[in-house]
Amino acid sequence: MAGLIKREDIDEVRQRTDIKEVVDGYVTLKGAGLGSYKGLCPFHDERSPSFTVRPQVGRYHCFGCGEDGDVISFVQKLDHTSFHEAVEELAARIGYELRYEDGGSGPNREEIGRRQRLLDAHKIADEFFRAQLLTPGAAEGRNFLHGRGFDRAASEQFGVGYAPQGWDSLLKHLRGRGFTDAELKLTGMFSEGGRGIYDRFRGRLIWPIRDIAGDTIGFGARKLYEDDQGPKYLNTPETALYKKSQVLYGIDLAKRSIAKERQLVVVEGYTDVMACHLAGIPTAVATCGTAFGAEHIKVARRLLSDDGSGGEVIFTFDGDAAGQKAALRAFEEDQRFVAQTYVAVEPGGADPCELRQAKGDDAVRDLIGSRRPLFEFAIRATLRRHNLDTVEGRIAALRESAPVVAQIRDAGIRPAYARELAGWLGMPVEDVSRAVGAAAKRQAPGAPGGSGPGHGNNQGHAPDRGYGHGPGRQQGRPAPAGYGSGPGVAPLSAALPFNRPDPRDPVATMERQALEVVLQEPALLEGATWERFSEARFSTPAYLAVHEAIRATGLAHTGDPVRWVEQLLQEVPEPLRPLVSELAVVPLPASTPEAVQRYCRDILARLFELQITRVKADKMGQLQRLDASAQPEEFQRLNRELMELEMQRRALRMDA
Repeated sequence: MAGLIKREDIDEVRQRTDIKEVVDGYVTLKGAGLGSYKGLCPFHDERSPSFTVRPQVGRYHCFGCGEDGDVISFVQKLDHTSFHEAVEELAARIGYELRYEDGGSGPNREEIGRRQRLLDAHKIADEFFRAQLLTPGAAEGRNFLHGRGFDRAASEQFGVGYAPQGWDSLLKHLRGRGFTDAELKLTGMFSEGGRGIYDRFRGRLIWPIRDIAGDTIGFGARKLYEDDQGPKYLNTPETALYKKSQVLYGIDLAKRSIAKERQLVVVEGYTDVMACHLAGIPTAVATCGTAFGAEHIKVARRLLSDDGSGGEVIFTFDGDAAGQKAALRAFEEDQRFVAQTYVAVEPGGADPCELRQAKGDDAVRDLIGSRRPLFEFAIRATLRRHNLDTVEGRIAALRESAPVVAQIRDAGIRPAYARELAGWLGMPVEDVSRAVGAAAKRQAPGAPGGSGPGHGNNQGHAPDRGYGHGPGRQQGRPAPAGYGSGPGVAPLSAALPFNRPDPRDPVATMERQALEVVLQEPALLEGATWERFSEARFSTPAYLAVHEAIRATGLAHTGDPVRWVEQLLQEVPEPLRPLVSELAVVPLPASTPEAVQRYCRDILARLFELQITRVKADKMGQLQRLDASAQPEEFQRLNRELMELEMQRRALRMDA
């Protein structure tokens, strides 16, 4: 098991990684002033760009929805990975070897290289299969797709390909690209016989199976010819890349829609995923030759941000006995979700692909829209196994269905389903409620025959937090009111006495501009400039707190803006971290390095002039209250200090 990544290595990865280069893989960025870039926010819908990236300080901030962070949190949120996984991914990207605490270890260079070779082989195979679909020999495959309502554009969208009927077409292709047989054996794309290895997939339609990051890690192959003695569907076997209990087909295409719409639709096959996406259900995925289980749920919960604030999981199953059995298995896993779970079954037994063929896209959307709570489906499926026309049948049905109702996690919904069950059975509500209550006691943790700790809740299934979670990256953290805090986020004033500064207040504006300059150009804080800035008095509470954090941080990292901002984020109160991120990325109004320097010097000069004016006002008040004849020396001292302050003020103006 991998140990905790050393903090200094995390900092090194953060500092060495070009955040613009990473964000460019997801967002089209355009210049927005010197050293700043803007694009459409990947975290919410918008028509004009408000998502800003500032590579110099290694951070991003959306001025529309308030999302902010560094390159690690960006990869976490967009690829839906843990902190640990994001750091390892970025380290591999820049070729940095991580070290681990507590004697733990991570993937070494040899392991990383082996994995990359496997990924490269799959990528080349993926391209090979897609090219083969356009050849004359793939006519049967194209006919299959056409017969199910998929045109060439749909095939390209999902990367569908074709494996030629020969025994070594792919083998020769990959050997020609420099792969050894020892490497190819590890891919799962080849079988082995007395004469060596040969193509596992032959004469079949091919679907690439990709991980959440979009890398091809395996393939699913559908039989096309009658003389093919193999199974209807043949998948890649378990490999170092491909673990079927963790893989969801279509997750790479669906992940953003799932996260945005807080919905996950689970269907049964590759063509069902295609049909749903083409019909306007972009949240559809499918398991690959296995039931939807605990490992799949971990992936789903991460995408759904399954924290009790909404979301739904919809299972679609055939209406036959096998489909009902699959639905009941899903119900057994339901308690691992906070999201509400539903089931959608087409009365005629058609799957989404067949439904789209027969009735069009609207019918697929209607199927998903007709979803019923999985509780109801599970209870009714249980009742169908008994003859409810007899007393004995109703009693047996109650004994079997009461534990199903007792499993319902929501204590508010459970009594309602007990009443529904009483109606379906034609029995008194009191009798059914007692049976449900007794079943619930038997299932309680610690009860004889009970489910044990963690059943019926989410213990052991919390979303990944990751090691070294830097400031401001916790989900659900409070954000300053007015600083892009999203729905459901507590206003800043609820946590600490910081209110949004009034943008019409010239003093607050001056203080904000000074902090923007210092956060983005910390190298300006040298010698007397640092002393003046450190001694400056900030009157706006939020800006005062940031100023105090800067003083506490000192000058240790001013030569490295990325670490400078990261250190400040650790010093400020947590609700102010989004504000620090915002101040660090807002574009400065200058288009050349020289203009930036002039602007920064001017802003600091105005700040220092404001401080001088405040000190002068204080001393003028002292002077007015002083009796000059009784305290002549104090009177002279104050006058000298006022003259010195005025000279400082004039010097600042001349320098500016």
